[in-house]
This record gives sequence, C-alpha cells and structure tokens, in this order.
Amino acid sequence: MISECKMQKKMIAEALGTLILVLFGCGSAVLMGSQIGLMGISLAFGLAIVAAAYGLGAISGAHLNPAVSLGMVAAGRMSPGECAIYAVAQFTGATIGAGILLLIASGKADYSLASQGLGQNGYGPGYLGEYSLVAAVIFEIVMTFIFVTVILGVTTSKANANVAGLAIGLTLAAIHLVGITVTGVSVNPARSFGPALFVGGKALTDLWLFFVAPLAGGVLAGLVWKKGVTRA
Repeated sequence: MISECKMQKKMIAEALGTLILVLFGCGSAVLMGSQIGLMGISLAFGLAIVAAAYGLGAISGAHLNPAVSLGMVAAGRMSPGECAIYAVAQFTGATIGAGILLLIASGKADYSLASQGLGQNGYGPGYLGEYSLVAAVIFEIVMTFIFVTVILGVTTSKANANVAGLAIGLTLAAIHLVGITVTGVSVNPARSFGPALFVGGKALTDLWLFFVAPLAGGVLAGLVWKKGVTRA
C-alpha cells in the first residue's frame, strides 16, 4: 500500500510534468510556431518529455499521460486505483498548463484564441492537413501503441535507466515529425483536454477521439507487452 504522503508527491509530480508538456509543447506552436516550424514544435514536445522524465521520473515515473498509465495497468505494472489517481493529476496539470499558456499568449496585442488557439488537437475540414476521421483514428491508435510500447520497454529492470528519458522524448518527437498535420498529435488525452477546455467549439467536439484512440492504443500496447514480449 502506497502511503498518502508518497501518493501526494506522485500526484504533484504527474501534474507538474504534464503542465510542462503542455506549456512547452503547445506553447512552442502558439508562441513560436511561425519561427521554428513543425520540426521545432516536434522537438519541443520531445524535449519537454526529456526534461520531465529526468526531473520528475524518480518520483512518479513521469507518465504524464493517462494512456501511458492505462498501458501500465494492462501490462500488470500498475493498479487501476493508482492509474485513476495519476489521471486526475495529469488532467489537472494539463489544464493549468493550458491556462498559463493562454495568459502568456493573451499578452500579445494581435493574439486571438478563436483563430490561433492553444495548440489543440483536431481533424477534418479546417484543421491543418484536413485528414479524415478514419486517418485520425488510425494515426492516434498506432502512434500511441508505439509510444507506450517504447515506454514499457525502456522502463523495465533490464533496460538502461540512464537513457530512458531520452528514448521516450525522441520517440515523441519522431511521432510529431510524422503526424502534426494529421491530428496535431495527441497520443495523450490529458494533453488534448487542457487546450480544448479553453478553446471550446470544434476542439471540444473532436475531443472524444483523443480520449478513445490513445487509450485504446495504450491498452493494446500493455496487453501485447504482457502476453507477448514478456513471455519471449
């Protein structure tokens, strides 16, 4: 049984780490997107994970993502109750991060939340590459599966813990390099929730996809890892 004090520390770490992910990743798109381009935004998301993993990983494991936590449950490496607590912290951190980003962005005279947004995810007509619903679902499931599989692999006792954060961050950056124009890249319900909550409209309408698909991908990764890789 995890003590209440230890769980509180884990929740704070998960909330802070998810805040960092949203503030750095989405912030790079909103504040610097025109200067750094898609490659720069991709690297910002990856580097945010690297920073949080090495800074907070020793406390909570730095999941920063309900899909990762649910994947851990499916793999038998986390209890459902602890996963639920992690998710609360992750959604809270993402919301605070998006709120901070909005405050900063609003300091620019020509910023418009309606037109420039907060790095929210989406798909279909009017959103970046205007990819279809089917393409968006496939992308989010497959990429979340890959992302969580990498995380499960580099966080085993046999893996080199010194490079785990770097491997996870580089994987997220690569996923963004492949698919920013498809969905803006979620692979993380909390990352999608924070910005959508403030932007509203289509961002909220599309939000269901960025819950269902990443969670499905995370569970699938956990099950494959538990039933396949660990028995090899």
